[in-house]
Amino acid sequence: MRHRMAVAVLALVGLLLSTYLLLYKLGFTGPLVCGAGGSCERVQTSQWGVFLGLPVAAYGVGGYLAILGVALLGLQERWQDRAEPTRWLAWLSGAGLAFTVYLKYLELFRIHAVCRWCVVSAVLITAIFGVSLAGLKKGKSVMGHA
Repeated sequence: MRHRMAVAVLALVGLLLSTYLLLYKLGFTGPLVCGAGGSCERVQTSQWGVFLGLPVAAYGVGGYLAILGVALLGLQERWQDRAEPTRWLAWLSGAGLAFTVYLKYLELFRIHAVCRWCVVSAVLITAIFGVSLAGLKKGKSVMGHA
């Protein structure tokens, strides 16, 4: 249960971060607050800032929102003792992590700039994946002793 709470908190932070980047991409904010060098803006305005017609940040918003929703669902009484929410969290965060690895590759080897906000998002999705896997492992050990 604690792993789902931790995932919910991490996903909420990721959702807020992705929303900030999406609002920037859509022109609702001024320059990104990212430190010296403009790396974040360079990444966000690159040709890879859009994937399949949508800003990459929109996928972050959708992904973190889905993870947050599943984590909160898994905290509800009728889902607390069921393994499905934790499996869904592992699957969703695994897909998010795979997409993040692809984006990090683009930043490092195609764009030649690293967005600090994107690094924070990468750390968040990696943590969510790790916590979800730990929840799966814990769930199996609990079920094995039942």
